[in-house]
Amino acid sequence: MATINELQLAKELIKFPTVTPVDAGIMKFLEKKLKTLGFKTKILEFREKDSKPVKNLYARLGNKGPNFCYAGHLDVVPAGNLKDWTVNPFKPSVKKGYLIGRGANDMKSSIAAFVSAVSNFIANKRDFNGSISLLITGDEEGVAINGTKKVVEYLKKKKEKIDFCLVGEPTNPNKLGEMIKIGRRGSMTGRLSIIGIQGHVAYPNRANNPSTALVQILKELKEIKFDNGTKDFQPTNLEITKINIDNFADNVIPGLANAKFNIRFNNKHSSNSIKKKINKIIKKISNKNKSKYKIEYNVSGEAFLTMPNKTTYMIQDIIKKITKIKPKLSTTGGTSDARFIRKIAPCLEFGLVGKSMHKVGECVSLSDLKRLTLIYTKILDSYFKWKLV
Repeated sequence: MATINELQLAKELIKFPTVTPVDAGIMKFLEKKLKTLGFKTKILEFREKDSKPVKNLYARLGNKGPNFCYAGHLDVVPAGNLKDWTVNPFKPSVKKGYLIGRGANDMKSSIAAFVSAVSNFIANKRDFNGSISLLITGDEEGVAINGTKKVVEYLKKKKEKIDFCLVGEPTNPNKLGEMIKIGRRGSMTGRLSIIGIQGHVAYPNRANNPSTALVQILKELKEIKFDNGTKDFQPTNLEITKINIDNFADNVIPGLANAKFNIRFNNKHSSNSIKKKINKIIKKISNKNKSKYKIEYNVSGEAFLTMPNKTTYMIQDIIKKITKIKPKLSTTGGTSDARFIRKIAPCLEFGLVGKSMHKVGECVSLSDLKRLTLIYTKILDSYFKWKLV
């Protein structure tokens, strides 16, 4: 059986302009590639109310355990101003040892590396004892309601067992081999509205300025000392991301003031425990100022930590042998789809160097792409040789 070249496949994937939630035919394309390797595949389309449909793909090679799964996303962020690019972001180009194009770094090249690794692995071990699966979504860069979250629910319903999952996000800050993610902090956004009474600035006694309460609330929220971090996590932080008062007249006290804030929290907290702490402050200050308020929360994910096991250390050892760097086991950075997958399987994240992700001129080193393919191949070799479940 012919193997699949990682660079060629990465180029082919980048050609699809898959800005979330656009599929552009990419799932069918990848499905066809996987079928040539013997995978049984299913394209899963989901659509929440008031959202656009998203295609996802689950593919499995083999029907026995253990089931080693790779997870990733084929959607990308917008290219931005095309004039700022030296190449067409959806016409991949190789220059000075780098593959350039939108998704080259985050994370089409990683998916190409794993598919190539599978083709290399089964070329030598066609009758390996176990299963390899891929969970690929088209809704990671967006609101993530029709993607991995829904696929995980589908797999649970079908009683599909995944024994271990490798998420191929770009985890390394500067050099390939620096970092494995074994967890992530939780993320929650709050949308706060303070409702006052509009009036003339010369007669404040006839009005109730909502900005007074809002400023006091935001000040107190910023002064919260949630924790000092843990052995595995950095401290919890709250950041104010937006303050908005729609008032275009200088002589009018506004009737409404709004703010948004985001909290990144470690596993000392849950979203509910943080909500209680914040709500107490909002209620106290609103009552003091005789203002009404409305608070809404959106929880992107809870904090989680996958305790290192034999598979974690095996992967760490392989990365060190190939890159000459011992990767740090980390929980830094934003959220990822691992927050959904960890509900059905232990998982970790390892992929490319993330320096150029989401940027104009997004790219990947050809050397890194080749080494990542080798790392993924060796992981499959070791996992099924030792059955590290």
